[in-house]
Amino acid sequence: MQRIAIIGAGVSGLTAANILKGRYAVTVYEKAATPGGLIRCERIGGSLFHTCGGHVFNTKLPEVAQWFGERFNLDSDFRKTDRNSVVQLEQAIVPYPIENHVYMLDAETQRRFISDCLAIAGGKHAEPADFEAFLRGRFGDTLYNLYFKPYNEKVWRCDLRQVSLAWLEGKLPMPTVQEMLYNNFNHVEERQFVHSSFWYERQGGSQFIADTLAKGLDIRYNADITSLAFAGDKWHIAGEQYDRVIWCGNIKDLPSCLRGVNIDAYAADIAALPYHGTTTVFCEIDANPYSWIYLPSDRYACHRIICTGNFAPSNNASIISQGRITATIEFTDAISQTDILANLQRMPFHPTYITHRFHPYTYPIQTASTRQMISSLKQELAKSDLYFTGRFADWEYYNMDVAMAAAMKTCAGM
Repeated sequence: MQRIAIIGAGVSGLTAANILKGRYAVTVYEKAATPGGLIRCERIGGSLFHTCGGHVFNTKLPEVAQWFGERFNLDSDFRKTDRNSVVQLEQAIVPYPIENHVYMLDAETQRRFISDCLAIAGGKHAEPADFEAFLRGRFGDTLYNLYFKPYNEKVWRCDLRQVSLAWLEGKLPMPTVQEMLYNNFNHVEERQFVHSSFWYERQGGSQFIADTLAKGLDIRYNADITSLAFAGDKWHIAGEQYDRVIWCGNIKDLPSCLRGVNIDAYAADIAALPYHGTTTVFCEIDANPYSWIYLPSDRYACHRIICTGNFAPSNNASIISQGRITATIEFTDAISQTDILANLQRMPFHPTYITHRFHPYTYPIQTASTRQMISSLKQELAKSDLYFTGRFADWEYYNMDVAMAAAMKTCAGM
């Protein structure tokens, strides 16, 4: 049986390892002490802290649904929940997606929205070339200036004209003008957007997924792989030889790790790939019925509250005050604890700080040439039996299920 090394025990690496373990002798190398990557969780004072976001599982991909269902008992291990997300505006809390609930806003905003819809319906618009053009063309200037612009500028920290449209597929509702007006006239609750309902673990949050997928695998923890050496048709890693390798780490680390395979032609493009990190703040907040709360206001720098305490009762320790739940609050990039505390004082739902974590890589940003470059590099490295997949290997803004699907595709091509 050939040997295969997988670098990284996040969602992508664990998926690949489970698919391949019957065909290869699989070894997984993970630089942390536990599996999970971006879906890793910790217990803080008995409450569950999603250290980067608040990951839930849902998919419209049949192959992922089948694969996941073969490994987990959804009925006993998970709770199915309808997403109850809102946009916190200065004047109102409006259900998500905002374009279906303009009837809840003031009369002048409604009139401007209707004028925007008529202009969109009556105009001939070229295909949008960037994120700003897409948002204006799809939702109109009123909603763009009220919500989409300030919220997305917080997330992406740049001019939205610089954000490629490549990441959009499957991420946002894509309503027509007729659908937006109809939904507002009839107060329709849209249930087709991503994660409109989701499965959430009864115990352990997304760490439960990582721990379950890690069972039975040969995982070498606390193993930070800094050298992949190709010689004599074998890969030499941490003193052992392998026939094939799947890299599920960060593509930016590949050029400095590789020995015996020349990718100098790609090094400059890889180094130039833009990205953002996330500071995730674990808090107590006022009890509420919501799952996600989006925050476009410029009064605070964070962009959303994820009410993880509402996802499962086990996420809240008994020491959490009555009338309060735990939650995570997200800031793009690094922010000091002093600035975190100052922001929390200005925020709704009276958050109180517990702890925070900073992840330098969470949001990969694509340029017009990113996908072509990645595809070319994959073809080149496959000649030496080196493959890669994952959010920061593929430089794609994957949700959990799409990361699983990408890992499946990679394994099928080996």
